[in-house]
Amino acid sequence: MAIATRKAARLITTWLEMTSPEDFAPAFVQATDIEIVNMEMPDLAFYKFLYQSVGEEWAWRDRLHISNAQLRQILSSPDTKVFVMYVSGSPGGYVELCRHHEDNSVEIAYFGLRRDYMGRGLGKHLLSYGVARAWDLQPARVWLHTCNLDGPHALANYQKRGFRIYNIIEEPMPARYT
Repeated sequence: MAIATRKAARLITTWLEMTSPEDFAPAFVQATDIEIVNMEMPDLAFYKFLYQSVGEEWAWRDRLHISNAQLRQILSSPDTKVFVMYVSGSPGGYVELCRHHEDNSVEIAYFGLRRDYMGRGLGKHLLSYGVARAWDLQPARVWLHTCNLDGPHALANYQKRGFRIYNIIEEPMPARYT
């Protein structure tokens, strides 16, 4: 599906937000083999493995075009939190939060599962965990964006968790995504 989507002529980016913890509709999977761990120490090689194995199919490129020093600075910031989901001891995906002090918001900067972990309800579980951790920081809002290059169920998952669309931008497909 992603390969066909990448051939799209337009990039459609959808911005979503949640402005109250009361809007949050979590959905957790009851399983004893799931553990979500805060990556407290930046490990660039492991982070890049996660980023590429989660995002390659969806044309994620941004973190591949910055230097290791820049990436280490981002991951070392107290405003960045990376939570890795392990399933039966193997990394299945991650959610990355970024706190923005200028507007007291928390962005879900990156979120996704590795291909072998899709279709089992783990996406709603990991997203719910990430949203809960975002609200723990007591922001005015939690927000994210998705686009037509992301997984086919991404937008629906966000909306089912309580996010509302507040902006949609359509533009010609940037060359970096083709």
